Parts: sequence; structure tokens; C-alpha cells
Amino acid sequence: MSHNNLKYDIKIEKIISEIETKLKKNYVISKRSVAILLIQNDEEMINIVRKKEGNNYNKIDSMIQQLINILDESPSYLISKDQYRYVEKIVDKTVSFEYKKNSSIKEFFNRITLNPISGFLILVLIIYFGFYKFVGVLGAGVLVDFIETDLFDVYLTPGINNFFNNIMPSKALSDLFVNDYGIITMGIKYAIAIVLPIVGCFFIMFSIIEDSGYLPRLSLLLDRVFKKIGLNGRAVIPMTLGFGCDTMATMVSRTLETKKERIISTILLALAIPCSAQLGVILALLSVYPKALFIWILVMIFIFLFIGYLSAKILPGEKPEFFIEVPPLRLPKIKNIIKKTYIRMYWYLREVLPLFILASVIIWIGNLTGVFDLVVNIVTPLVNMIGLPDSASEIFIFGFFRRDYGAAGLLDLQTNNELNPRQLLVAATTITLFIPCIAQFIMMIKERGLKVALAMAVFIIPFAFTCGYILNKIIIVFGVEF
Repeated sequence: MSHNNLKYDIKIEKIISEIETKLKKNYVISKRSVAILLIQNDEEMINIVRKKEGNNYNKIDSMIQQLINILDESPSYLISKDQYRYVEKIVDKTVSFEYKKNSSIKEFFNRITLNPISGFLILVLIIYFGFYKFVGVLGAGVLVDFIETDLFDVYLTPGINNFFNNIMPSKALSDLFVNDYGIITMGIKYAIAIVLPIVGCFFIMFSIIEDSGYLPRLSLLLDRVFKKIGLNGRAVIPMTLGFGCDTMATMVSRTLETKKERIISTILLALAIPCSAQLGVILALLSVYPKALFIWILVMIFIFLFIGYLSAKILPGEKPEFFIEVPPLRLPKIKNIIKKTYIRMYWYLREVLPLFILASVIIWIGNLTGVFDLVVNIVTPLVNMIGLPDSASEIFIFGFFRRDYGAAGLLDLQTNNELNPRQLLVAATTITLFIPCIAQFIMMIKERGLKVALAMAVFIIPFAFTCGYILNKIIIVFGVEF
């Protein structure tokens, strides 16, 4: 069987030939193809070769590492670039196109989404109308008000409280299901009445953006900025997913090419990317005070870029390269939007709802044993330090179980008029930066390892409260009015 005429960089070709001679076992594909996949760090092929070749794989891996050290760019990027150019030559020789003098609307939108100036303006419009108006105002405002206030608080919660308090033999047992921290009146209520409408709106919006082919364009648009923080345009995917669920986004970060990129993306997801429910609640709360919302956005962007830049400078590793094929823009199909939204909503109800229930049970046990009050007493001085009342301590504890759980608690405090505009801004900022929820933390351990996950948590907790303290002092010293 003859190979095609595609040849790579001379250094890469030399290693390919050397790897071919080292491969002693037979494979379904050619040894040249196996060598190319190994150089591109294909995990599936690495596992197959490691299993078949045994200790011989270590010699192959050493050769690949030596190649990485002598190349200016990653071998995966160079191989992909050469493959793309080769395909272009074949297409030029075999395919002809009819070009119309008048550009179509699709071509026009394709150009303006990739242009740095018009592309940025389009991104701002998508954020404003898609996320602020649709997710924040409609989801976190109108829908949450109707389901939580008009449905749960008026009709469901009082009746459920009375029913369980009457049939349960003790208050301690009824507290498991109802009252302040019950499974039904807190866990299920938070999940269904507060979080579900918000993530539902986010999933609809994200499905529209995804199905339109806009995400790859966003990757190209932000590639230059992301390179400053040690990432590349491909990191837009996990970062965007993080606005839906940081746990899922942390898992997706494994698709990034280098270990350095995966670590940077994980810490940024844990620190500065609020999940959809948390984002929706914060947008709804701060939208009443536009200046506070503007400050919160500026703080989040600054911390995202600042921590990313520092991480890129401190962490060892090669520079990220970026190569992506941009699909054509298209009108999103309603069928696809419904299907994608349904799958994500099903995932939410299956994976997240049980965690809300578990959190309520843990809080109930903590109340019975006194552990919950002990933790609240430990957190309270930190909360007071950033200018918040004692009652705000609970929302940070809730936030560890689920980020959106903590955001829902923040909404309760605001509804009860326990926070003024300054405290609301400081609380929203601190809880956004605060330690990731337990589900995300478990995923961080799984993807990055226990030591890295613990190191991130040890950094994030004091950093979040330090930022809250500094922000609170700046607002007071400069007399910022909302």
C-alpha cells in the first residue's frame, strides 16, 4: 500500500521514521499513521501503543519529547497546518466553484463576525440581548418571580409546611423535609423555582449560538487575547460552557492541547466564571443598580485577565498554538435547539437536582449535630470583614454545595432587604470568586489531580475574601453611590 505525497517538517519526518522502526507490533493502520498520531498526542493511540509495546513505549515517548523541545511550535499544530495545506491543494485541483458578484447575506455575516471591530460589537450585542436580557431579565427575573414568589411562596410552601409539621412526630424530623432548610422547601425549591428557569434560558441561548456556527468564530476573535493569558482560541469552548456549568466545563478542558492550558483554564473556571444560575441571579440582583453591575463586570474581567496573565508567566510549559476550521454560518434549526436544550435540561435534573437534595440533608444533619452552626461561626468573621451581616455567612456555605445554591441564598437575603447596594455588590463579587462547588471540586480532582485541586482551593478562598475586602474599602473611601 503506497502512502500519499504529504511530507511534514524535516524534523518531524525524521522522528516519524525513527518511531516506525521502534514499533515492533502490528496495528490496524500503518506504522507511519501510528507515529503521526503519537506525535499529535492522541490519547487513544497512546494507550494502545503503551499496552502493545510495553517498556518500548518509553523510548518512543522520549523521542517525541525531544522533538517538542527542538520545535518552535507544537508538532500537533505543525502537522495539522501541513495537512490542511495539502487538502487545499487537492481541492484546488479537483473542485471548481462558482463565485457570484453580489455577496450573499451569509457571506456578509461571515465577514463581520470575524472582523475584530464588528466582531466585538456583535459579541457585545449577543451578551446584552442573549445573556443579560434573555437569561438575566427573563429567566432570573420574570420566570423566577412567577415560579418562586407567585407559585411556591404563595400556594405551595405554606401548605407543604403545615402538612409535614402536622404529620411528623417531631420538629427535628419535619425540618428534614420543610421549614427553613428542608428538602422540599429549600433544596427542591431552589433547584426548580430559582435555578431551573435560569439554566433553561441559558441552555436555549447556548444551543442557538452553538447551532449557528458562531462559537468557532468567537474562538478566532478571542485567540489573540487568550494567548496573553496562556491559552488559545480553543479555550473559548470550555470557558463558554462554564457559563452553563463549571463542572461540565472543567471536564471539557481536557480537550486543550497542553497541561499548562488545562491548569490555567481550570483555575479560571473555578475563580472567575460564574455558572448560568449564579450569573442569572447576579444579573437579576445587580440590574436594579446599573453602576454596581458595571463594577462587578469590570472586576470579573480584570481578575480573569490578571490571574490568567500571572498563571501564564508562572507556570512552566510550551506556548499554545491554535488551528481551527471555521464552519459556515447558518440559521439555527428549531429541531436542533429543542433537542440540545432537552438533553441539557435532562442532564441538569438528573445530575444537579439530587445534589440540591443532598445539600439539604447535609445542612439538616449539620443543624442537628451543631456542626452547621460551628462552620457558620468560623465563616462569620470573614463575612463581617468584607462588610456583610452575619446572615450572609450561610450563603458561602451553601455555595460550596452548589454555586447556584449560594446565589439563590443571596437572592433570599436581597428579597428580605438584608443587604444594601454596596453589600450586594461585595457579596456578589466575593461569592463569584469563592471556592467552586463540591461537584466542580471533585471534577477538578479527577481531571487535574488532588494536589493541584487542593492548591487551587487554598489560593481561591483567601483571594476571594481579599478581593471582597478591597472592593468594600474602595467603595467606602471613594463614596461610590448606587
